Amino acid sequence: TAPRSLSCLCLFPLLQQASRAQILDKATEYIQYMRRKNHTHQQDIDDLKRQNALLEQQVRALEKARSSAQLQANYPSTDNSLYTNPKGSTISAFDGGSDSSSDSEPDEPQSRKKLRMEAS
Repeated sequence: TAPRSLSCLCLFPLLQQASRAQILDKATEYIQYMRRKNHTHQQDIDDLKRQNALLEQQVRALEKARSSAQLQANYPSTDNSLYTNPKGSTISAFDGGSDSSSDSEPDEPQSRKKLRMEAS
């Protein structure tokens, strides 16, 4: 029985070395897997940070536009005879909101007529 136990003892270190090598291989694979996973997560985090920055920029721009629109509504320009039509061009307050001067001419006599009626 002695030679048999010696042969088992001789094989045991080889089995231990093989299992250690397998454990190290699996650990190495797992570490590489976790590094790839962490890298992917970090890329996702960076993408989300960029998206958040863009969204914050848009929010600030919208808030700025809203506050400037509120300021314009609360404090109209000192020249009340000039306004901007939907097309963006400046118009007189007396031309009825059109761009052309020919449209404003018929309106002027009517406004004068109304003034005369109110005065009498």
